[in-house]
Amino acid sequence: MVLIDGKKIAGEIRKEIADEVIETEKKLGRKPCLAVILVGNDYGSTLYVRNKEKACEEVGMRSIVQRLPEETTQQELLDIIDGLNKKDDVDGIMVQLPLPKHIDEATVVDAISPKKDADGLHTVSCGRLLQGKKGFLPCTPHGVIELLDRSGCEIEGKNAVVIGRSNIVGKPVALMLLARNATVTVCHSRTKDIGKITREADIVVVAVGKAGFLTADMVKPGAAVIDVGMNRKPDGKATGDVDFEAVREVAGYITPVPGGVGPMTITMLLYNTLESAKNNG
Repeated sequence: MVLIDGKKIAGEIRKEIADEVIETEKKLGRKPCLAVILVGNDYGSTLYVRNKEKACEEVGMRSIVQRLPEETTQQELLDIIDGLNKKDDVDGIMVQLPLPKHIDEATVVDAISPKKDADGLHTVSCGRLLQGKKGFLPCTPHGVIELLDRSGCEIEGKNAVVIGRSNIVGKPVALMLLARNATVTVCHSRTKDIGKITREADIVVVAVGKAGFLTADMVKPGAAVIDVGMNRKPDGKATGDVDFEAVREVAGYITPVPGGVGPMTITMLLYNTLESAKNNG
């Protein structure tokens, strides 16, 4: 069984990004820059934003963080995004989700210039992914593909099952696996007998937000299991959507939680920002 070490792989990619940042800075005459907007003071979101600042510093990028109060109006937020769209020295823009209930997330994400879509969630980016065109990929799904590739897990010709159909993970990772010539099945809350389907899968990507959802009897011996879930146990510790201890005895490859997919998400955000900067060069 191969334990896929997301921290180690993310570190390797960040080293590659840091080297490219140096070259890009020489061409641009400035550091690549990521702008992050945080509305409100949600604990998890605040922590994520702090980690993004730290990650930018680690690879030699500049970061701008705009922290806005909970009561910020949608129009005020859109005006700030418009200002960042017009700044030549800002390469990537992302708005930390979730947003307060009075703000429409889809409107806000689509207000970001498609050329600066660091999260890869803009309608244009999603459309390019659907059409198989080059563009910014959503960070978590892109991280999943990198984990498979860098662990030596073959994708082409394999049966892949994605559990979950969200716009942020499930749908895009299914499209990326399809683009890599896997045969893809998407399961969700209305799917009957999910275990019957997953037992045929060479690759299982789980993103449902239910602790321990994927059990050992649902996994084909030797399969690759990628756990995108992040749940909290009663004691506050993080746990995934996979019954890790049991499934690791069956799987050929498996990601832990924490330390699997999580470190890759911010890494691919840095990757998208660098790509944008190179396009500006």
